[in-house]
Amino acid sequence: MTSLSPFHLAIPVTNLQVCRTFYRETLGCSEGRSSDHWVDFNFFGHQLVLHYKEKTSEEAINPVDGKDVPIPHFGVVLDMKTFESLSERLNEKGVTFIIEPYIRFKGLPGEQATLFFKDPSGNALEFKAFKNLDQLFAI
Repeated sequence: MTSLSPFHLAIPVTNLQVCRTFYRETLGCSEGRSSDHWVDFNFFGHQLVLHYKEKTSEEAINPVDGKDVPIPHFGVVLDMKTFESLSERLNEKGVTFIIEPYIRFKGLPGEQATLFFKDPSGNALEFKAFKNLDQLFAI
């Protein structure tokens, strides 16, 4: 794979302080610039901005592998060791999974570990790790 550029994503949160603590202490993201209405985070090398919004929208679901995948969702592809470490940290912090960590496409192209959970404002996150990162876009 070629070198990737960091993405920038801004998401709404209903309680900036609670979410700020969650991203910093539960996910281990470091803070950047901020104001009383938004805060930047280093989200595994990408720029994530939490913006205060009084109410967030309802989400939809899409059935995948017999599981209800929340739409929209976002996350990061990690290496397997980092994925396992994050999964352990989420368990230790008492995070409730929407979809518990599991392996998709076992023994097939694109084999990957994946998990889903929500932040305190209900934003759905997915983290995954590929057995072989070169198969990120495998068919």
